[in-house]
Amino acid sequence: MKVLIVTYYWPPAGGAGVQRWLKFTKYLRNFDVEPVIFTADNAHYPITDASLDKDIPDNIEVIKCPIFEPNNLLSKFRKRKVKSSAGFLEENPSFLSKVLMYIRANYFIPDARMFWIKPSVKMIARYLANNKIDAIITTGPPHSLHMIGYRLKKKLGINWIADFRDPWTGIDYFHLLPLTKYAKNKHFRLEDQVFKNADKVIMVSKTSKEKYAKQAKSIEVITNGYDTDEIEVKDVVLDKKFSISHIGSMNAARNPKILWKVLAEMCNENEEFKDDLQIRLIGKLDEVVIKEEIEPYNFKDIDLIDYIPHQEAKKYQKQSQILLLVVNDTPNAKEIVTGKVFEYMQAKRPIIAIGPEDGDLAAILKETNSGSTFNYNNEKDLKKELQKLYNNYKLGNLNVDSFNVEKYHRKQLTEKLSSIIKELDKK
Repeated sequence: MKVLIVTYYWPPAGGAGVQRWLKFTKYLRNFDVEPVIFTADNAHYPITDASLDKDIPDNIEVIKCPIFEPNNLLSKFRKRKVKSSAGFLEENPSFLSKVLMYIRANYFIPDARMFWIKPSVKMIARYLANNKIDAIITTGPPHSLHMIGYRLKKKLGINWIADFRDPWTGIDYFHLLPLTKYAKNKHFRLEDQVFKNADKVIMVSKTSKEKYAKQAKSIEVITNGYDTDEIEVKDVVLDKKFSISHIGSMNAARNPKILWKVLAEMCNENEEFKDDLQIRLIGKLDEVVIKEEIEPYNFKDIDLIDYIPHQEAKKYQKQSQILLLVVNDTPNAKEIVTGKVFEYMQAKRPIIAIGPEDGDLAAILKETNSGSTFNYNNEKDLKKELQKLYNNYKLGNLNVDSFNVEKYHRKQLTEKLSSIIKELDKK
């Protein structure tokens, strides 16, 4: 079997967006599915990571189509540092920023990659006329890619899978966009076209599936996961200090205010804890917001490290005493399962998560005994857990006894994907 995967993010892209389909592609051949990649020729990636090239299968066919991205033009108007609250939004935006956001929200639908739809459909249709493909897969965001799948489905009747790495109208910041009634309705209408016409919709969490089950023709859950690790635990030495590390982007909506407050209280109550504590934030950081929040607490040891290659990030995961996960404090928080959680589980370090205690992320941590989740205002229980972890650290036995983690290996998840692809071919 052969599938055409339409993805905006592909190496040299770095960050979370590229991981899911790069890893699926890595293992599809193990299950007799040959992937062909269709991606942007001159994409503007905010993060690049050359270390991911090693995961690209040998001799894989990659088709590239030029893309026009108006975001590049809009960004030239912005010279100052801004506070981002969620996604690409700003806190206390200037008048110019408000105008640019209004234009972006109401005239670029589904998103600023909308100009890639027409040329991509044309190029893919020409390719399909000369090459046998059993199914096409579109992955979003950007959700413009799903409109490529929709048009090809209507035009050619080919099997189509729409993969939502993040929701469309259910995304963290959708409710904050300055959308007109017409623009909002258009988003919902296009999203509905995808759900009703895709032969299979794939979501990353159970709550997302339940939310859209009646709307979609057919829907499945395939979470994100972790991959085989080249870094052995025995080769990594744990930090000497009581390190709490967050690895990944952190914007204002992902700012764990409760954690800073609790840690400050513990520092004031225990001078030894204050000396032992190390806070490490690795990745793209909204420095204006986060620094303003943290600085008044006067923590002794804070490391702010910009984006680093994926393998280097995994070393930090394994050497940290505690790993921090934060779910965006937004209306869809319960359905958010950050891709980072699965690599955290692989690192075999205790996980502290800030987010809904009845959300999908909390359920996964509980199911695997990998860590604990605390609501955004549950200071009492968070402080109690941190004190317990610190006591174990002082005794030299801060460990985690996780289980049921193997089912989240990328190869196992790809096997499920291959089954979905093969089922479509039988219809």
